[in-house]
Amino acid sequence: MNPTPSRERICLLTGGGYPYRRDALGGWCRTLVEGLRRFRFELLTVTDRELPSAPAYPLPFHVGSARAVALGRDPARAERRRVAAPDGAAEAAALLCRGLLGDEGPVAEQFATGLRRIAELCLPAAENRRKPVEPGPPDPLTGVPLTDALIEAWRQRQNEMTPDQPPLPRLSVRDARTAATLLRHALRALAVPLPEVELVHCVGGTTPLLAALAGRWRTGTPLLLTEARAAVARQRPAEDRLSVGVRTVLRRFRTSVARTGYAEAELIAPLSTYHHGWALEHGARPARLVQVPAGVDPREYPGAVEPSASPAVVWAGSGGPDSGLALMLEAFTEVAAALPGAVLHLVGVTATHEDHCAEQIERTGLGRAVRLHPLPADPRDRYTVGQVVAHVPGPADPPYRLVEAMMSGRAVVGVDVGPAGETLGDTGVLVPANDPPELAIAIVDLLRDPARRRALGDAARQRALNHFTVDRVVRVYGALYTDLAAPPPAPAFELQLTVPAPRTTVPATVRWLTRETA
Repeated sequence: MNPTPSRERICLLTGGGYPYRRDALGGWCRTLVEGLRRFRFELLTVTDRELPSAPAYPLPFHVGSARAVALGRDPARAERRRVAAPDGAAEAAALLCRGLLGDEGPVAEQFATGLRRIAELCLPAAENRRKPVEPGPPDPLTGVPLTDALIEAWRQRQNEMTPDQPPLPRLSVRDARTAATLLRHALRALAVPLPEVELVHCVGGTTPLLAALAGRWRTGTPLLLTEARAAVARQRPAEDRLSVGVRTVLRRFRTSVARTGYAEAELIAPLSTYHHGWALEHGARPARLVQVPAGVDPREYPGAVEPSASPAVVWAGSGGPDSGLALMLEAFTEVAAALPGAVLHLVGVTATHEDHCAEQIERTGLGRAVRLHPLPADPRDRYTVGQVVAHVPGPADPPYRLVEAMMSGRAVVGVDVGPAGETLGDTGVLVPANDPPELAIAIVDLLRDPARRRALGDAARQRALNHFTVDRVVRVYGALYTDLAAPPPAPAFELQLTVPAPRTTVPATVRWLTRETA
């Protein structure tokens, strides 16, 4: 019988995934929510993408609400409106622009100061809290000449740079206007209202973290940050057409938001040593880091006998422009040439990206050698259609699908990016990033060697059972939730004793998770 939910309410804040999308991070969130039934969850997703009106996952009984906020696009140009800017808005925007161009020290700290002041200007639309999908929040910098602030900050930074520092790229007035529009759009997340809870658990990228920071500054609610993004300098596929100057602004903005999140969060839970190191490099305090690897339920991936049909490879992903699909198709072109009759199964392609997948497949000329599969309802069927799984993730994908493939008992060929190496260990084959010929060679070798791939598949499953099970994730996060969301102790009178009573400065369940050396 399920335990009764406790008084602690948790806001699980994501960036467009759970419970509205079936993606890798959505599966991780579902596992967490369903495993911690003693807490009451308020689900909130904030994204700049369009979302369906209904959740893609069934919601457990201990989920109090599920809301989605789509920032949308504001067709009006706020800088051209004759609207008076709020008091202090121009100064806050200037601090933010100067701070995002600083690498460290007092200059970089100006970003957090400016961001907090902008958040204080936002008045959340509380009347929208009960709507499952809310309209985009207002622009907090309406009437502020953000373009001018960005150009001035760029000029000042160039004058302050020393000869040994790499110069900033050129930023034209047109580039500054484009960058200001994108920053203005992103900052709208600061106006998203958060539910009244005892703890905010933010999982995702820049957009949900902005909403989490604003909520923390308004109410003081503790913040738990799960760092699941791949720690690489990247831009989204849609940003490839932007100038170098605009991309530099966006990259520095996202890095500055991450730094601010690390400084404000009570605890940070990276998914891997790779993410752990990246957080340390960007200002996270070692005592606040609690590494919690990804985990899956072994019962959902019991393993299955290999199919005896023609050679088959499985790739799992959304099929979008940043999902790793292009590299996979380029490598499989060589696999099909070496092994006629080989089949590539694309598992989990979303309806949104089916057209993109079809275009990519047609461009490679693979035709019937590639088969599209929607995400199966039964996880047992996800990786069993092939003998080898190719793990070619997108730049923002967590290692969740890699753990699924390992738990399924299939031999894995993984691209050595992010945490793939530490997750797979010596139970699979790693190939260099952005090297389709090497990826093809590794896949062909395993398809031609049944004994080796079965041995690797068995070893991968055993490694997943030893290190990446869902019970570990649920146990640790349950302890973190209890410590961070628990109400403060009741005030009591202190008696002067001859022998003072021992005091515990750190909660017990956190003390064994964050061991500090003297």
